[in-house]
Amino acid sequence: MAIALLSLILIALVVLYFYLTKNYNYWQKRNVPCADGVLPGVGHFWDLITMKTTFSECCRKIYNDNRNHSMVGVYNFRSPALMVLEPKLVKTVMQTNFTNFHENGVNIDPDLDPLLANNPFFNTGEKWIIARKRLTYAFSSMRLKILLESVKQVCEQFENYLDKKLSKVGKVELELKDLFARFTAQVVAGVGFGVDGLCFDEKKEKESFYAMGKSFLAPSVVNTIIFMCVFLLPSLGKIFRMPILPKKVDRFFRTLIADVMEQRRTEKTPRNDFLQLMAELERMEGSKIDLDVLASHTVSFFIDGYETSSTTLSFVGFQLASHPDVQAKLRNEVMSVLDKYDGVITYDALKDMTYMDQVISESQRIIPTVGYLIKNCTEEIELKGSDGLACHIQPGTQILIPVHGLQEDPRYWERPEVFDPDRFGPERKYNIERFAFLPFGEGPRMCVGMRMAQLQIKACLAMFLRKYSLELSPKTRTPLKMVTATFLAAAEGGLWAYIRPIH
Repeated sequence: MAIALLSLILIALVVLYFYLTKNYNYWQKRNVPCADGVLPGVGHFWDLITMKTTFSECCRKIYNDNRNHSMVGVYNFRSPALMVLEPKLVKTVMQTNFTNFHENGVNIDPDLDPLLANNPFFNTGEKWIIARKRLTYAFSSMRLKILLESVKQVCEQFENYLDKKLSKVGKVELELKDLFARFTAQVVAGVGFGVDGLCFDEKKEKESFYAMGKSFLAPSVVNTIIFMCVFLLPSLGKIFRMPILPKKVDRFFRTLIADVMEQRRTEKTPRNDFLQLMAELERMEGSKIDLDVLASHTVSFFIDGYETSSTTLSFVGFQLASHPDVQAKLRNEVMSVLDKYDGVITYDALKDMTYMDQVISESQRIIPTVGYLIKNCTEEIELKGSDGLACHIQPGTQILIPVHGLQEDPRYWERPEVFDPDRFGPERKYNIERFAFLPFGEGPRMCVGMRMAQLQIKACLAMFLRKYSLELSPKTRTPLKMVTATFLAAAEGGLWAYIRPIH
């Protein structure tokens, strides 16, 4: 009896092994090199599942181990995926043959996440074209000049918040991600919806936009499991019915939009915020204003404007605190430019702050907010690398683009480990390999909110640097180690700095 039971167990284990590994000769059959370290059932992402590292770091390691190839096969659990390793192929996927790869590699179930389903990042086809067109107009130069007025009001609130903290002491120690998340959440509330986000009122913090963002975007084991299922194991996400947006967040935005739109029916003065513009575009296109569609657009605006921008700001702040010479040079530029504009932060003044652009770009290069991109093949195509490798890509195959690996490759960047904003200066920037620097993506699906993000980041830094200085606190653990329970860059222990007023 015991022998029979043991035999059944062994047979079951053998069957399970073959089931879990049956696709694992996929790349061998196509004469494409496969990355080392594949494990039954989990492919190349065991360290991700066990939360030893991030998805970005997994992709970075595979890139660094296979830099001598133009492409390498990997297994996303049981599914084959192709990682493209040279800028030429990145360009093919993201721009030249965009029609073959026009889908981002994440599918949102509209039944589970109705408010995310209309986000242009997840949309495809006609829906994507319409949403992209609307948002391109929303972030035109003309519209950004209007929206900047609301951003400047938040800059004043931010300044008051810091002054209050500094009123009784010579310096204050703050965590930069937390600090800048308050700023970007308040910008989203004001610029997006024309309401007070309560982000600088610590007594009402639980009701704030800042608290709402933290509830589903902050690094946590639960959020990581949800993102893993949605991004890497969508079939599992559907089985367990796991939405990205919690029900309380869904209700928050639906209620907010309904209340704001009801209030505006009685207002005579037109608003200039994002919500009003989306409503006007609905009318112009002859559509009846659909509150669910408006809520969906505003959720997109919230996610795009809040989390990625605050992450970028926090790492820029870290670099400035770590490099006092860069901070001093940037402050001099801010002061000099603002003198030309009578001390007023204007759209043109921000445009003139070119060294600030260099600092932001170098910070994004050395620590990318998102260290990878995922595309889906939608139409069969052959990819050919400069090393002679060729692969016929079938529809449905995921394409991985290792952003972090490309942005630190010494073949494209001189001394890539060094923080050097001058590499983006006027004399050197034209030598940069364009498709080895992807902070906002590239091609037709390049981040449509890029200019809005840059506007609020630059306005925040201009306000901050003309009045305050940053000094790294010993509480910041260096060299930085990234939090594993997140899909965006976040430093373990936080990014702590002393903030002092400039006398």
